[in-house]
Amino acid sequence: MGRKLRLGVNIDHVATIRNARGGLHPDPVRAAHLAVQAGADGITAHLREDRRHISDRDIARLATEIDRPLNLEMAATPEMLQIALRHRPHAACLVPEKREERTTEGGLDVARGIDHLRPYVEALSKAGIRVSLFIEADPKQLDAAKAVGAPVVELHTGAYCEAEGAERDRLLKRVEDAAAYAERLGLECHAGHGLSYDTVLPIAVIPSLVELNIGHFLVGEAIFSGLEHSIRRMRALMDRARRTG
Repeated sequence: MGRKLRLGVNIDHVATIRNARGGLHPDPVRAAHLAVQAGADGITAHLREDRRHISDRDIARLATEIDRPLNLEMAATPEMLQIALRHRPHAACLVPEKREERTTEGGLDVARGIDHLRPYVEALSKAGIRVSLFIEADPKQLDAAKAVGAPVVELHTGAYCEAEGAERDRLLKRVEDAAAYAERLGLECHAGHGLSYDTVLPIAVIPSLVELNIGHFLVGEAIFSGLEHSIRRMRALMDRARRTG
């Protein structure tokens, strides 16, 4: 059996449903508690600049009420840095962010943004926050992540999940190769974006991956089967992948 693969559950879209009508229901912090009961190793939440789903109050509550590591996804901006330094989550994952996008469309271009990103990595790390960079499965970006001083990377799996046939196989190999290269560089390697029951097994079996972050699919499945059930099934699939290799 390979090492355990951690599951981080992203609760953003519980907040999306709440915000569609306003008010307090459904509560993403309640969802976080249910995720922990169902086997989540950590909770991920993306505080966007436009606050389209997760709110500042959500982050404050998650930081104090959840007994699992909180991974704060955030853009590399002064406002988000100050929020992270105030709440001191376990980890901060720096992600690209455009106001017009529906969801994160790709990885950070760390290779071109080293000078911009380095002060954020340094400030977060100095505060004891573990920094991750959300990047494409590209050796150039991995080299840049190492150069900028981030100890963790998260590989974008969106293109793999959307592809079919030979193209999906090619993109899977790209993720696998990038994860192995990250491990050789001494970087802890995570992966996420778009993963579902149908796409998670080939990713979960990659031995160099330490953690998967999954959210939108689990919240969508919860409409039909309940949040705990959707997370337990995903957890079981990931564990099966590690047992069988």
